[in-house]
Amino acid sequence: MSAKKRPSQAAGTDTIDRGNSNAKLEQLETWRADASGEALTSNTGVKVADNQNTLKAGERGPSLLEDFLMREKITHFDHERIPERVVHARGAAAHGYFQVYEPLSELTKADFLNQPQKQTPVFVRFSTVQGPRGSADTVRDVRGFATKFYTDEGNFDLVGNNMPVFFIQDAIKFPDFVHAVKPEPHNEIPTGGSAHDTFWDFVSLQPESAHMVQWAMSDRAIPGAYRAMQGFGVHTFRLINAEGRSVFVKFHWRPLSGVYSMVWDEAQKLAGKDPDFHRRQLWEDIESGDYPEWELGLQVIPEEDEHKYDFDLLDPTKLVPEELVPVRLVGKMVLNRNPDNFFAETEQAAFHIGHVVPGIDFSNDPLLQGRLFSYTDTQLLRLGGPNFNELPINRPLCPFHNSQRDAPHRQTINKGRAAYEPNSIDGGWPKETPEAASGGGFASYPEPMSGVKLRKRADSFADHFSQARLFWNSMQPHEQEHMIAAYSFELGKVQSREIRERELNEVLANIDATLASRVAENLGLPAPTTKSAAPKQSSLQESPALSQANLLSGNIRSRKVAILLAEGASADDISHIIGVLDGEGASVKLIGPTSAAVKTSDGNTLLPDATFDGLPSIALDAVFVPGGAAKALQENGAALHYLLEAYKHLKAIALCGDAGDLAKLLRLDADEGLLTAAKASDLCSKLVKAMAQHRVWAREPKAKAIPA
Repeated sequence: MSAKKRPSQAAGTDTIDRGNSNAKLEQLETWRADASGEALTSNTGVKVADNQNTLKAGERGPSLLEDFLMREKITHFDHERIPERVVHARGAAAHGYFQVYEPLSELTKADFLNQPQKQTPVFVRFSTVQGPRGSADTVRDVRGFATKFYTDEGNFDLVGNNMPVFFIQDAIKFPDFVHAVKPEPHNEIPTGGSAHDTFWDFVSLQPESAHMVQWAMSDRAIPGAYRAMQGFGVHTFRLINAEGRSVFVKFHWRPLSGVYSMVWDEAQKLAGKDPDFHRRQLWEDIESGDYPEWELGLQVIPEEDEHKYDFDLLDPTKLVPEELVPVRLVGKMVLNRNPDNFFAETEQAAFHIGHVVPGIDFSNDPLLQGRLFSYTDTQLLRLGGPNFNELPINRPLCPFHNSQRDAPHRQTINKGRAAYEPNSIDGGWPKETPEAASGGGFASYPEPMSGVKLRKRADSFADHFSQARLFWNSMQPHEQEHMIAAYSFELGKVQSREIRERELNEVLANIDATLASRVAENLGLPAPTTKSAAPKQSSLQESPALSQANLLSGNIRSRKVAILLAEGASADDISHIIGVLDGEGASVKLIGPTSAAVKTSDGNTLLPDATFDGLPSIALDAVFVPGGAAKALQENGAALHYLLEAYKHLKAIALCGDAGDLAKLLRLDADEGLLTAAKASDLCSKLVKAMAQHRVWAREPKAKAIPA
């Protein structure tokens, strides 16, 4: 049949069909756009004179709604993905509460910051930025840290990151940044990472990103756990008290678990072996009652000090060093309940930087101004219309009434006849609440404004390298080595030599000569010999508060220790270490060669929590081997690999009795984290001390020789 023409197929039809097909292909080709040599235009063909700056009222004034170019660009960007979030798609969340330590009435009239006896419910979502919902938790990326406070005056959303700055200064560049860091459009690669040409092409051409890229190449981009992350509001906000006085403020979250990260090899392995590592850890910690906790910190800057510093408070690529403005800790947040349904809560949660309450207001930060527009616009598509605030996870816990009606997915059944204000039919309700009234309504701070409409970046935004240099100078030697390795790895994935050289010569050379030359050496490129920008010196040369090494908790609460089991293992050693670790707030996992029960030295049996392969060392913080287990373990390749991998990742390892022979077998040198003793009672205090330091950084040069 296939060799013959079908009866309906007349002679010549085949030729005619091919012609129609070719015509259709030619028609399709007219929709393919090659921008080479073409002017940048709007979607209606209007040529764009300035694609770098939002239209503002004065150089440092607020962004103007009439900026049709910015609105068109961001509206299109906000609607590019359905149904998952365009960014921050991969996340996990939990419920909890916030409680202020003492009234802050001198700073703000916000009720939840003035009622120490009150616990304000919160919902917190953590996320990665680049990858889709199916990507891994442990990729190198910025982490979102979004907190919804269900206050008695309405919802307040503090929508930030685990880094205090951002890649761009103006919201009009946000679609460009995200397009650059997302998987490349021709092949949708890579997922969940920035190690590719388009990202480095963008940041090497956009020097304002230099500071944030430093953070992204640091250990901050591979956090050890959600509970080990700082959180930042990023922007400068305002606090307003009952007398109408305003101060500028930066918001901080300080984890009580301390700030710590993974090492790169460990993060990569976890992405394959347990891509849900962070969300699993958050879930399990809450289920076990080991609740993550943070303190809320404020950096308060009086209005009269707005222009005091050698950076602009409205520049989101700059932070306020704590040496200049200390962080005042004002309250504590505890996450103590997991969601009942991931989709209904975590996925449908709609955060918006514009959700504020009386006593909190915005600054003219041009990135913040664009976010005020973008977040609602995004939810309209993602959650199917304007009623997303009626979803249970987004509904305020206080009463809410207005004249908004209908639209898709309406939940509220409104009574009455009047859907407008003012009205007399329904007695005039709901009515405005004057600002001056008790529990008054929201009113924007009456900030004086002047200036002409223009597209221009303020001159005070022009310094792109001094704070990047400050960050580099503030790192410990091992942190600097990690940053050199991160730049080398990422740029090594870039195919374009021109992009690699531009990043070296135009960016890294302006931050630090050693950083630039070391990365150049690793890439096989000549080291930059001159700087492309005149260096501007910061008032500070270093800020110790920026180094994670200075932000450890000093304890081992919530840390997890593997106890390797084998036939004949000392029951006394196991019992003793479990007791000590439990007293320190850490937990243990019994790891066996199989899931079968293991007989210990006292004749009793222990049932492993997992196997060597099922819960690898990368998922835990330290390893303990009881006496009596060495003979069985040294014949088990998986057990030996367990110890080698923990050693390579600089973790504390405690070996009791004959287990010390395993270190000799594996040729592992003793150090402050590789501990041996006759029995557990002689090791416990040393193990706790080593774990409190997070990693044995002095071991790192030696550990690099251990096979992956």
